[in-house]
Amino acid sequence: MTWQEEYRSKINLSINWREEFQRRKIAVEEAIKLIKPGNLVICPTGRDPQALGLALASQREQLANVRVFVATPTFDFGWYDPGWEDFFSIILGYTFPRGVAADCLAKKRADTAIGGLFIFGEFPDMWDVDVVMVEISPPDDNGFCSFGAAVYDKRHWIAKARLVIAEVNDQLIRTCGDNFVHISQIDYFVEHPHSGRKPGEVSLAGRPLPPVTEEQRRIAQYVSSLIKDGATIQVGQGGTSEALVRAGLLDGKQDIGWHSEVTPGGVIRLVMKGIITGQRKTIDRGKAVATAMGGGTIEEMNFAHLNPMFELRDIDYTHDPRVISQLDNIVTINNALEVDLTGQVNAESKGSRMFSGAGGLLTFSVGAQLAKNGCCIIVLPSTAQGGTVSRIVPMLDSKVTVPHTLAHYVVTEWGIAQLRAKTQRQRSEELIAVAHPDFRGELRKAAKNLYWP
Repeated sequence: MTWQEEYRSKINLSINWREEFQRRKIAVEEAIKLIKPGNLVICPTGRDPQALGLALASQREQLANVRVFVATPTFDFGWYDPGWEDFFSIILGYTFPRGVAADCLAKKRADTAIGGLFIFGEFPDMWDVDVVMVEISPPDDNGFCSFGAAVYDKRHWIAKARLVIAEVNDQLIRTCGDNFVHISQIDYFVEHPHSGRKPGEVSLAGRPLPPVTEEQRRIAQYVSSLIKDGATIQVGQGGTSEALVRAGLLDGKQDIGWHSEVTPGGVIRLVMKGIITGQRKTIDRGKAVATAMGGGTIEEMNFAHLNPMFELRDIDYTHDPRVISQLDNIVTINNALEVDLTGQVNAESKGSRMFSGAGGLLTFSVGAQLAKNGCCIIVLPSTAQGGTVSRIVPMLDSKVTVPHTLAHYVVTEWGIAQLRAKTQRQRSEELIAVAHPDFRGELRKAAKNLYWP
């Protein structure tokens, strides 16, 4: 039985859902008592359920050896601090460790999951899942709740869990697509304490949105020159890639399509302006498709609420290369930490320190390569650490997120490196030309030693 079949099998539309919803509402303290020592507790990708997380942390003395998988840490519940490893075993997700969670991982107080290559459901399928804690909206008139601005693999986890506890937040938006769960699929409901965080104040990683830099505007102009009217766009998470839409990436374009993991700030506004229409998409025509959206103002999120132009889909649809490859003229735009002179891309770590997970970078790169007229673009500033370190390097000494065989374009504020169908030496020359001028001399010397006699 597939997870979709398991998920559907738990829906019971014959119940009186209003009565059942009231019966299943309990205090958060009571809900946490249902978790037992040794259980595996899942907080799926998206916002952590705040009340449940705090309540779980408060019971650390009673819940020895509980394993907590946090796919995308969004709140500090205390369990990332030193000493908590004696109570909870924390596993961080396969997208990106944030804030205090990143420090926890760097100091080896937590483990990390290695994300699936293409199909993102391998963890629910292969793990023995005891409890899922998830944030949802109140039910609609038919007893269906929304996951708000992020679907990801939540429905998959719900299909596999023995116990599902949902935190009800009446501020969550509703969208079309796969963004629903019936109350019969939830065992218990608790109330959500409102944090007061408003739409538009933070990036997709939960950080305050910084102003667009001149460097990012230059990168946006170069990338924009590679995008034709009618193209379908994917933009990945990351400081540079997320800023490009706000930096004018799609200004003046017509009939742009959207198929992405996330929907960074500025994208909804372009739908409102009629720049993103999806009218030339070869599948999901007229729909802006993603598995999550964020970084929008209150006005923008209200526009997306119940708007049939927006579909939030399960991650194993949005990230399936077989789906992506059906999108003619797709342009994927993703962040990197560094690129070497062969075109290998590292978007995850520097040495052993993790800064991000692979996320959808590889799967979108593969899908773009398979699509008709598709192209994969990697964006990054030319330097790091205040201009003291080049992000174009002779050879990677960290993880390879995308192999050189999939490299197409690399863009910095200094220009565009076109790598497809280029030899090793030609690639080196292309990449040196977009490196910061201060580092081009040493990169040329390294390239001569590596690729010339």
